[in-house]
Amino acid sequence: MRALRLALNLLLWSPVFLMAALCALAGIAAQWGRVSLQWDVAAQFAPIWLAGSALCLVASTVFRRGLRWSLAAVSLVGFAAAATLIVPEFLRPTGPHAAADARDTLKIVQFNVWHENPDPKAVLDWLDAERPDIVVIEENSWRFAQAAAARSRGWSVACARCEVMMLSRRPALHVEKGRRAPNAPPTPLTRAVFRDRHGVFEVIGVHNAWPTDADQPFQERRLAALIASRPRERLIVTGDFNSTPWSFQRRRWDAAFGLTRRDRAIASWPARNYGRLRWLGLPFLPIDHVYAGPGWATVSVRRGPRLSSDHYPIVLTLAPVAPR
Repeated sequence: MRALRLALNLLLWSPVFLMAALCALAGIAAQWGRVSLQWDVAAQFAPIWLAGSALCLVASTVFRRGLRWSLAAVSLVGFAAAATLIVPEFLRPTGPHAAADARDTLKIVQFNVWHENPDPKAVLDWLDAERPDIVVIEENSWRFAQAAAARSRGWSVACARCEVMMLSRRPALHVEKGRRAPNAPPTPLTRAVFRDRHGVFEVIGVHNAWPTDADQPFQERRLAALIASRPRERLIVTGDFNSTPWSFQRRRWDAAFGLTRRDRAIASWPARNYGRLRWLGLPFLPIDHVYAGPGWATVSVRRGPRLSSDHYPIVLTLAPVAPR
């Protein structure tokens, strides 16, 4: 029996130790994201390295003493490396807040509806029930735009043929599609100007490339330049950034934008299974974000339900900050 227990320890310890070592190496490699875009991709997946290290740490308790301590040590290294990436997201400020009964609130839905969305009607039915004031749609398609146009009652459609489309209860005063600069990658971006009883405010909707794509840094720079050119007090920027809050690039752009990101670690992807990768049905990456200027206070920010997209929607309610 003792020999059998020893054999099981040795047999199971190797794959568990390998898993712990991989998580630790990934967590350490992610720290190089401070200076390298390539290594920063590893930081995007910090929750995986954290969860894997935690599982290996728990598993270490079943092994013999010598094996236990070596596995626990490697697991702790991986856990600490991943935690240093994730913890700052929960310590940063998310801007001013307002009570649920605040007056003149503005409800915004940000949603990547997925260009292959099989059921636009389900999305539009939910929007009708949710009754937001403004909806920022990414990965807009001809099929979705047609469905939205057919459901035009109560909605004003802005940039219907753009990849980033907006729906609003009141027509926009001005709508501008992001134009492609010469010899530059495309930047799916739409800017709309609205008015409420407190004055004019702007909403910018974006859809960035993946962090493995060389286009993403250019898109972030272009967005930062656009934000810098607009009045920031009541500016709202939202969209699918394809970037998690524990990446060093996201932190840099958070600071560069000069706006406060109002969401905090809301996992919005994935919202559907991907063939054999059925485990991906559990959302673990917060890649959809909402920023707002100091003229807005956050009433609430939450994740919407699973619909017919591979993303979850983000629902944000803002209220004007009372003038001092």
